[in-house]
Amino acid sequence: MKQYDYLEHTAEAKFAAYGKTMEEAFSNAAVAMENIIVETEKVKPQIKKKIAIETKHLKALLYDFLQELLVLFDSERFALHKVEELRIQQKGSDYHLYATVSGDDAQHYEMHSGVKSVTYNEMEIKEEKGQWKVVVVLDV
Repeated sequence: MKQYDYLEHTAEAKFAAYGKTMEEAFSNAAVAMENIIVETEKVKPQIKKKIAIETKHLKALLYDFLQELLVLFDSERFALHKVEELRIQQKGSDYHLYATVSGDDAQHYEMHSGVKSVTYNEMEIKEEKGQWKVVVVLDV
């Protein structure tokens, strides 16, 4: 199963990420977004970061997760290698995401393009025939 596809969009970057679980689709979305900035396969897994997010809406959970990775890149120059672990739980009306990501200092790698922010524009999270798909548009 492919991890993600980049899709046509007039002015921004758009992709669809896939997974057998919602967690896998979210993880693949993180890699797809980060690959716009830097080649994640070349980034060494030297540093681990923990991410914890709580929100009322599933789309907000995806938005906040991806936005947190952008904040880590902008504030700490953390370039993602991969999502080591990701769990999503629903407790009452709240969604909780717990992730461990690995990466390295971005100064050691060639940057491709900048991502300003994640958007809710055209965002989708759905399950069809046992496969999860998320669609994200980024402001670049």
